[in-house]
Amino acid sequence: MPNFIILVVEDEDAIREMLLVVLEQAGFTVHAAANTTDAQRFLDNTLPDLILLDWMLPNVSGVEWARRLRKEPAYQELPIILLTARGEEEDKIRGFGCGVDDYMTKPFSPRELVARLRAVLRRSSKHQWSPQVIVGDLILDTEQHRLMIGEVLVDVSPTEFRLMQFFMTHPDKVFNRTQLLDQVWGRSVYIEERTVDVHIRRLRKILETYGREDLVQTVRGFGYRFSMNQ
Repeated sequence: MPNFIILVVEDEDAIREMLLVVLEQAGFTVHAAANTTDAQRFLDNTLPDLILLDWMLPNVSGVEWARRLRKEPAYQELPIILLTARGEEEDKIRGFGCGVDDYMTKPFSPRELVARLRAVLRRSSKHQWSPQVIVGDLILDTEQHRLMIGEVLVDVSPTEFRLMQFFMTHPDKVFNRTQLLDQVWGRSVYIEERTVDVHIRRLRKILETYGREDLVQTVRGFGYRFSMNQ
């Protein structure tokens, strides 16, 4: 399964922490925000694969924020699942009217949430559920844990494989060191930020053998980006 990034926007601490645990255990990379201001700040730097959005939020409601996002070309195709305690038919119609892809009424089963989330990702046109990630002539096989450039097998460590998998599934997006640590190494592991630089240098050294060291680009003052466009 690709390494999907889920943005959770929920103001209740207990529910937000529960969602973090459930989704991380399901294999997703999760970023949590308590309000739309923090969520928008995250969006300005990173485009997630799906937003899990609470209806009742302070200042700007989830419904209003979803409506605003749908007016922006960059977010029109971004999958959104709305979470709410409102279960009446009129509320559901209003929720879908703001452009969300699915609607879940609290309380809900964690298993159903994960199933709904995967279903929305599967329906999303940008995601193809395949064990292979293909970018140009790079082929990354998540089942056999192999990286190929053309017909050549590339020897990479498990960490370099995960780093490459994350980059290849999120091309042309810029990530800082903290984001890469969270999304490749995991939030539960304490590793210094300079470790990211070490592994980036190793990955570039490997790619240099095949004339592809420029695939992983440094964005001065921020972090790194994977791009086929030089």
